[in-house]
Amino acid sequence: MAGRGRLSNLDQLPEEAQDDLIWAISELNQRRRSQADILFEFNDRLEAKGIEPVSRSAFNRRATRLARRTMQLEERRFIYAGVAERLTPDEVGKTDLVLGEFLKTLIDDLLDKEEMGTKNAMELAKAYKETLVAQRHSIELRRKAEEQAKAKLIKAVDQVAGAVQSGEKPDGQEVLRKIREDIYGIFEK
Repeated sequence: MAGRGRLSNLDQLPEEAQDDLIWAISELNQRRRSQADILFEFNDRLEAKGIEPVSRSAFNRRATRLARRTMQLEERRFIYAGVAERLTPDEVGKTDLVLGEFLKTLIDDLLDKEEMGTKNAMELAKAYKETLVAQRHSIELRRKAEEQAKAKLIKAVDQVAGAVQSGEKPDGQEVLRKIREDIYGIFEK
């Protein structure tokens, strides 16, 4: 099992520099300024606090890792945007989508580790399988609920149609009350 590796200058920054580190990472994520410009200002902030500057190589390694992760997330966002058009609320529950995205992020974290052993590969496969099973289960539950609601609606419409065919004039308010009760389970007091 591999250790955490050697700590970089960024990892060894004291607590009072953490807000500056967060600022630098935020600036890198915005992609409006050059990495060299951000590092220069970051080191100025550290110097003002009496903290040793961060090396260019350590900052570059962090920026590269951050850029790689950002590109992966952007790529995934575009892929899912194309797929999401086909996924309607009728097919997949929103909760399952959130869970699926969380698990995919977790899988990304595991893939970023330097050593990918058989145990990690099995965990990835299991997480992926469980995500698919949960989404499939949600789709089945939603489909059954829709079928039940449709059956109730058809029954209510058939009752009104039967009344009309028998020559009775249906009361619109009564029809709406019956639909609310039979289909939606809303009972008036």
